[in-house]
Amino acid sequence: MKAYKEMTKEELRALQVELKAQYEKLKEAGIKLDMSRGRPGARQLDLSTAMLDELNSSTAFKGADGMDIRNYGVIDGIKEAKELFAELMECPVDHVMVFGNSSLSIMYNLISSAMLHGIGGNTPWCKQDKVKFLCPVPGYDRHFAITESLGIEMINIPMDENGPDMDMVERYVNNDPAVKGIWNVPKYTNPAGTVYSDEVIRRFARLKPAAPDFRIFWDNAYAIHHLYPDNQTEILNIVTECEKAGNPDLYYEFCSTSKVTFPGSGVAALIASPANIAEFKKIVSIQTIGYDKMNQMRHVMFFKDAAGVKAHMEKHAEILRPKFEAVLNCLEAELGGLEIGSWIKPLGGYFIAFDTLEGCAKRVVQLCKDAGVVMTPAGSTYPYMNDPADTSIRIAPTLPSAEQLKKACEVFVLCVKLASAEKYLDN
Repeated sequence: MKAYKEMTKEELRALQVELKAQYEKLKEAGIKLDMSRGRPGARQLDLSTAMLDELNSSTAFKGADGMDIRNYGVIDGIKEAKELFAELMECPVDHVMVFGNSSLSIMYNLISSAMLHGIGGNTPWCKQDKVKFLCPVPGYDRHFAITESLGIEMINIPMDENGPDMDMVERYVNNDPAVKGIWNVPKYTNPAGTVYSDEVIRRFARLKPAAPDFRIFWDNAYAIHHLYPDNQTEILNIVTECEKAGNPDLYYEFCSTSKVTFPGSGVAALIASPANIAEFKKIVSIQTIGYDKMNQMRHVMFFKDAAGVKAHMEKHAEILRPKFEAVLNCLEAELGGLEIGSWIKPLGGYFIAFDTLEGCAKRVVQLCKDAGVVMTPAGSTYPYMNDPADTSIRIAPTLPSAEQLKKACEVFVLCVKLASAEKYLDN
C-alpha cells in the first residue's frame, strides 16, 4: 500500500470505510487488556520466587557487622546491601543509602524536603519566589507528577538520539537561579529508549548552576535492563564525571530492584556524595528508625554480588526480547512505508515510543480503549499531560502474554491507520 499522504480523497474514503469495518469487528471480540504501565509479566516475577526461601526460622538474622536485622536501626541500609549497590552502580560504599521498595518515594522525599528545609543550608524552596524544573521530553509521567504536585513550574527540554538539548539546559541552569533541578532517565529512557551520549553526560557534570541548591535528578532505573546480551550499551558514570568536574554534590542518582525482583517488595537506593547523604539522613531519621533490613538481606543472599544480579537480568531479557521484537515486527509489517508513524528499536528498558501524525495520539489511544486495549494516556510523556504536537504514545509490551500481545498489536496498528485516515480526510 502506498503512503497515506499520496492517496487521493476518494482512496482515503474507501480506506476509511474498510478500516472502520475491521475496527467494529475487533470491538465485537470483547478484548480486555491493560497496557497502561510497564509492569513485569508473571514469568518475570517467577524468576525471583526462590528469593523468598532465603530467610526462614532457622536464619541467624545477623549482619556482617553483628546487627540484628529484625530490629530497629541502620537508617542508611545494612552493610551488605550498600556493598551490593555500590558494586552494581560502580561507586564508593559511602555514596550509597538503601531504602525500601520505591525509588520514586526517595525522589518525592528529596524534593519535598527541599521545599520544606532547603538543600545545603540554602533557603527552603517554598520560601523562594519561583521554583522551576527542567523536563526532558518525552519523559516519565511520574517524575512530572511529583513536581506538579508541589507546585513547581516545569519546562520542556527536547531530546534527540544523544539525550537532552544541552545548549538549552545550560542556558537555563547556568543563568536562572529559579531552576533547581532536572529530571533524567539517562539510559534506555522512558519511553524513547534513548541512551545519553558521553558528551551529554560530561556537559551535565560541568554545569555551573546559578542556583547553589540545584541538583541533577539522575533516575538510572534501567541501568541493567538490557534486551540484547551481545549489545549492552554503557554510559559514563555520573558520580565519577561530577567529581572530575569539581561538582561532587551536583547529582542525586536513583536505582532499585523494582523490575528486577518484585515491584512491590524490592529495594531502592540513593547514590550521592557523602555530604548529600549526610544531609538527607538527618531528614530520614525523623521519619523512620530503619527500613526493611530483612528484605535487604534477602536480596543480598539471593544475588550475592553484582554478577549475580546481571545473570538474573539475562533471564529477564530472554523473556522480554521476543515481546519487544513482536511489537516492532508488527509495526514494521503493518505501518512500514505508510508514513503515518515512527518508532525506534530500543536496546533496553521497558517501553517502545511511538509517534503518530501530528494531532493523532489522543485519537489513537481513545480508539484503542474503545476496542478494549487500555494504554498510557496520550500526553503522559509531557509535563501537565500536554503534548503540544499530540504525537507521543508509550507502548508497554512487558505484561501481556504472547497471545495477548499479538491481539493488542492488531488493535493498535488498526487504530493508527484509522486515526491517520481521518486526519488526512479532515485536512
